[in-house]
Order: sequence, then C-alpha cells, then structure tokens
Amino acid sequence: MTKEKIKVLFIWKVREELKKYLQNGIDNHNIELIFPQEAKEEIYLKYANEVEAIVGWRPTAKLLEEAKNLKLFINPGAGVQHLTELFKKIQQKRDVVLVNGHGNSYFTAEHIVAMLLALFNKLIPHHNWMCEGKWRLGDDAAKSIPLRHKRVGLLGYGKVNKKVHRFLSPYDVTFSILRKNWQKDELYEFPTEFNKYNYSQLHTFLKEIDILLIAVPLTKETKGMIGKKELGLLGEEGFLVNAGRGPVVQEKALYEALKQKTISAAAIDVWYDYKPEPDADGKRFPASYPFYELDNILLSPHRAASPLDDLRRWDEVLENIRRLARGENEFLNVVDVKEGY
Repeated sequence: MTKEKIKVLFIWKVREELKKYLQNGIDNHNIELIFPQEAKEEIYLKYANEVEAIVGWRPTAKLLEEAKNLKLFINPGAGVQHLTELFKKIQQKRDVVLVNGHGNSYFTAEHIVAMLLALFNKLIPHHNWMCEGKWRLGDDAAKSIPLRHKRVGLLGYGKVNKKVHRFLSPYDVTFSILRKNWQKDELYEFPTEFNKYNYSQLHTFLKEIDILLIAVPLTKETKGMIGKKELGLLGEEGFLVNAGRGPVVQEKALYEALKQKTISAAAIDVWYDYKPEPDADGKRFPASYPFYELDNILLSPHRAASPLDDLRRWDEVLENIRRLARGENEFLNVVDVKEGY
C-alpha cells in the first residue's frame, strides 16, 4: 500500500532558486512541497486542511485553526516572540510542534566577531578619517586595543555563541559563559575551558569579564536584564556587543553608560524601534536616544543574519521536514512556548 504524501505549505512567495533547492533537498517521494503562486491568505486557506507542516513567519490564527492535520510549524528565523502567545493557545487544544531556524547562526556569530574586532582595532574612525583625506592620524587619534588576555563573557550559549566561542578560541583570551539551562549540552564538547555561571550569578559574571557578547532571545527573564547597575559592573574598561535583541539591554542605561564612559565602547546590531519615523531631515534612527552622536559605539542595522540568500541556511528546515515524513517525533530547534524560545 502506498503511503499517503506528507504535504508542506510555504506561506510566502518563495523565489525560484530556493524552490529548486528545497525540492532537490527532499529525498523522500512521499513529501509534497506546496508553493502557492500568490502570497494570499485565501489561497493558503484552500490548502490548510491538507497539510501536516507549514513553513513561514507570520501565520494567522485562522490558518492554524483551519489546518486540522497540522503537526509541525517551522518558523525559518530564530526569533519567535511574535508566535509564542498564538501557539500557547494552539497547543492547549492540539499537539502542534513549533520549531525555529538557526540557519543564520554562522553569519551572526561571524558578525559579532567582526564588530568586536572593528571596535578593538578602531577601524571605523580611521576609515572615516581616510575618507576625509586625513592621512595616518595614528595612535594619538585612536589607538587599537589588543584582544589578548581579555576576559570574554558569553551571555547565552545557543547556536550563535557556541560558534562565537569556537571562532574566538584561537585568540589568547579566557571565557566565561552565563546561560539558563546547563543540562541542554551535557555531551557538548566545548572548544576551551571556561567559567560557568547561571542567571542568578549575573552580577558575579559581569565583574569577572572585560567583554560582554550578548546572544540571547528576548523573554520575560532577559528583557532589561542589562541595566545601569549591570553596565557599571562591566566597568569603564568593559566592552559590550549585542546581536541578540535590543531590549535585553535597557536603552537609556546603555546610552548614558556610553556617553558618560561608564563602559568603554559598544557595538550594536539590534535595536529598539523597528519602524522609526523620519525626522525633519528625513533621517530615521531606531532608538529614542542619539547613539549616532557618540564616538564609542559601532552601529549596525540588524544585518548580522546576512547573506539572506544563502541556500544552506535552509538545511535545518529540510531536515525537520524529512523527520516528519519518517514519522519521527524529535525535531531540531523545538520552541518551548512557555519559556519563549
């Protein structure tokens, strides 16, 4: 007897190159990938009752309700804050697994390291001076800071900071790691020795490091966890790089800490206002404070996930679809909606 096909619905207009990659990545003839020609809710609803899996970013409650046979929802990005409340309600009624994607973790980790090195080597100011025709202003204008012997603190230890740890391991630095759940990686082979901390030890952790690298999701526990006191503990020779979520660091506290030199410098890729209104000159800034006026910050417009067109970032999505087709119940990157990540 022929096994009935597993049907997977994609709820956005998928480009042709990606379609081919996904279709070629399915090695099971009992999987049908559905790519509607138009990105419209009424079209998605026509397929809803047929599918066991949906892939996309922003499903409506109606679509999920109509998808009576749905077993797996795949959010291709890492952030799921916009989905947790919706899936709490869904999971009260039905057994639907929510997973997210970490296909961009390599790029994000690389971006964190790039921002850190740019800060330490003062690349941005020297580049700007060169563009102004100011030749070799030298150390008196902006002196590089050696990374060696620095104490690196990783706030969060998911797929991004695991890679950051590995990327920085050849440098002559020491590591401390603060994470919520240490049981998740009991068998993981860490690239170096490190000091271990949990959330209750945040202040001790901050006292023991020079560089704070943030890669945690935004949850009720992480929102605002780095404020005025915490930045003070990091200290005037401390550096902060945030590629997790902006509100993990309190906006006002960060601005004042940089302006008053409570910490040495920061590099920020994640922000506070993602729909900023243009000012009188048509400029848009994603924060309530003028970070752009400061000389000790590196600004990045939430682009650590670039390149967005890299096809291999979809390999985790393909693997989860294959597992569903094989009848497995264990998936990559399952989201605990109660925890928020």
